[in-house]
Amino acid sequence: MTQEEEKEKIKKIAELRALLEKRVEDMETELEGLRILLSLIDNTLLDKGFKRAEIAKPVPTPPKTVPPPQATEYERSIPLKTVTGDLLANLYVKKDSMRVVLAEDKSFDVNTPPFTSFFVERVLVKMQEKDREAASTGEITPNEILSYNIARDGDLIREITIRNVRPERSRELKSAVRWTLEKMYEKMMQTS
Repeated sequence: MTQEEEKEKIKKIAELRALLEKRVEDMETELEGLRILLSLIDNTLLDKGFKRAEIAKPVPTPPKTVPPPQATEYERSIPLKTVTGDLLANLYVKKDSMRVVLAEDKSFDVNTPPFTSFFVERVLVKMQEKDREAASTGEITPNEILSYNIARDGDLIREITIRNVRPERSRELKSAVRWTLEKMYEKMMQTS
């Protein structure tokens, strides 16, 4: 093997190592988020009077015959801030929906982890899949399946609207939004 071939081989190995490091970091970030969500779910269930052994069992929800009326105004607004007080977004909540309006002075890119890999795929899509299963068994109506819309300006996220949020998911969604935006903001600050 020539010296030039050896240098090229070492360069490729170094590139592979950098890719693996990034992947490990992304997976650790995602795992941390999943652990936080699992802890929040366990605490919520325990607060509602469930014993540890009952947590693993799914709690059936009674079928609803009439969807709740839609409110025209959001009931409350929650500012989502970093620990240092930087505004990340405003979360507007009403009975069965949430609207996340991202801070105009921040550039949250849809490609910044863990937005798509965690928040969209592991939180929103999974909830949607569970709702589709519940609708297929008649637990909920098809009109009650969770839906979401991500308003973007190019790759920049401007607003996230989540509809058909069931009360038992409200806290989990708020926590997932806050955690995701904090992690994205940390990555933005590292690259700037």
